[in-house]
Amino acid sequence: MILLQPTYFSPIIQYVAIVKSAKIIFEIEDNFQKQTYRNRCYIYTASGKKSLNIPIQHSKGLKQKTKDIKIDYKDNWQKLHLKTLQTAYSSSPFFEFYIDDLLPIFERKTTFLLDLNLKCHQLIMKALQLEIPISKTTEFNKNPNYLDLRNLALAKNNKSYNLDRYFQVFSANHGFISNLSILDLLFMEGPNTLNYLESQTVKL
Repeated sequence: MILLQPTYFSPIIQYVAIVKSAKIIFEIEDNFQKQTYRNRCYIYTASGKKSLNIPIQHSKGLKQKTKDIKIDYKDNWQKLHLKTLQTAYSSSPFFEFYIDDLLPIFERKTTFLLDLNLKCHQLIMKALQLEIPISKTTEFNKNPNYLDLRNLALAKNNKSYNLDRYFQVFSANHGFISNLSILDLLFMEGPNTLNYLESQTVKL
């Protein structure tokens, strides 16, 4: 049993933890923090590592719980994210295999960030053909009595995870970039993604 933050097309390390767990508990009672994967993911483009950010509606200096955060649609971030993914991964081996399943994320408006992140998780689990039960927290617990991996959502976490290399579209230009969004691995490895995740022996 592991405790995780629901994040936007989570980093690979989060799914390394997921495939090794019997149950997932998603934290929804914490206060929203900036500089996390809650509303961003990193992909590999021709210019290197790039962040895709979901704009959110900010409260006026008040703390908000993650579950209450609403997405801001003033700018068409969905169109931008989809176009960036298409440009970066259209030549990857499995982009066409998965993109149709992912399109609803970029074509339908979801009010709350939490709901969008849970949809992203469901899509990835479907792609992995993996079923692991999930539940949500009902209160915030600073020191839970099960494996707390909420820190994996920190985008500024400088911890280096020794993930195995796999082929990446632009690796000839910028080398291997570790722990990108799960989308990077999925587009490159396809049905082998689950085997890759299960084979990782990194310490969380």
